[in-house]
Amino acid sequence: MRLAPSGGAGAALALLAIFLPSFLLVIGVLPFWEDVRSRPSFRAALLGINAAVVGLLLAALYHPVSTSAIRAPADFALALGAFGLLVLWKLPAWLVVVLTALAGAVLAGGV
Repeated sequence: MRLAPSGGAGAALALLAIFLPSFLLVIGVLPFWEDVRSRPSFRAALLGINAAVVGLLLAALYHPVSTSAIRAPADFALALGAFGLLVLWKLPAWLVVVLTALAGAVLAGGV
């Protein structure tokens, strides 16, 4: 019996298995995309799909982040500040990540 791939090979195989169907779908639909997108029924379906994806992203944000990472008012203020840096001041995401990591380390007493 052969062992299942693990480590880097297993990660690469899993990554390929997760994303290959969507890439094949995009390659298959791309030649017809303008024709399909111009149909009102398909545009309505795309709006619904977009709303569903936003809902899934919000649910994914709430459960692991809000329920495990935000434990004190200072944590909430830090998350709110990071959101403000992204949305109001339109800073690049990488800069917000660096600034938030530094602020989190200061709050935790690590710096």
